[in-house]
Amino acid sequence: MPSILNEKGKKTKKMLESNYTMPTEFIFVGFTEYLPLRVTLFLVFLIIYTLTVVGNMTLMILVYMNSSLQTPMYYFLSNLSFLDISYSTAITPKMLVNFLASKRSISFSGCALQMFFFACFADAECLVLAAMAYDRYAAICNPLLYSSLMSRRVCNCLTVLAYFSGSVTSLVHVCLTFRLPFCGSILVNHFFCDIPPLLALSCADTYVNELLLFLLCGFIQTSTFTVIFLSYFCILVTAFSTKSPGGRSKAFSTCASHLIAVTLFYGTLLFMYLRPMTSYSLDTDKVVAVFYTVVFPMFNPVIYSFRNKDVKNALKQLLERNWIFE
Repeated sequence: MPSILNEKGKKTKKMLESNYTMPTEFIFVGFTEYLPLRVTLFLVFLIIYTLTVVGNMTLMILVYMNSSLQTPMYYFLSNLSFLDISYSTAITPKMLVNFLASKRSISFSGCALQMFFFACFADAECLVLAAMAYDRYAAICNPLLYSSLMSRRVCNCLTVLAYFSGSVTSLVHVCLTFRLPFCGSILVNHFFCDIPPLLALSCADTYVNELLLFLLCGFIQTSTFTVIFLSYFCILVTAFSTKSPGGRSKAFSTCASHLIAVTLFYGTLLFMYLRPMTSYSLDTDKVVAVFYTVVFPMFNPVIYSFRNKDVKNALKQLLERNWIFE
């Protein structure tokens, strides 16, 4: 008897999958239907996005124009700024439009592109953060070998690897997600096209998608976090073994701020993508997703750069130069 019921269930599932039509668009649930609150959120996120673009763009310009910042550390920081702008731009402008729109929709192809670019740049950012941590480890723990460990060729290879890996893993997720049949609702309980809420809409078996999401995201996030943690641990050990109190406090301050930022960033990512689908709460996930998609890109320039003496001097020189020309 159970086998007959199972066969009937399989036949029903196959009928649903064979009779579906590919949706032309998806509708975002967003955060709220209350218009005054939506306007308030629009203004808040517009300010955050503006600060994100201005702050990260300023850092990129400073690194490009100032010869004293032409080092591996600032090379990676400028790439981090580019990635922050990129994956924030993949999500925030559409989110801002939807706050004021009567119909919060996105086309099928637009949804696929948004997912691809966000996943690509987010994965690449994990690898760039690991490269930054390794660069600091090489500079502080192996200063005599630093020029060879972090040569221009090594820096370029690490950057290319970051973008290539992000593109490949993102393409895998997009191809596997958008080959699924969406037979029922097109209402996405989120504010952008993320993988878990779209898998929740499919009427097919999503086991392969969930497994690859866990394996690929797990490998990238845990391996890069391990590199970051070990690098900063070695830096702290080296700092505590030195006799200079000033150098020790400076190293501790730098490592602490960077580790706090990295832990918050990775903590939200691991919470989002390394759980079984049965434990997902899409309403909670929307709030968590705001932090790593919108808020963190705004703080990264401050945490990693603008507290730095060299960056402050470069910014001061740039402003003075422009003031003189005026």
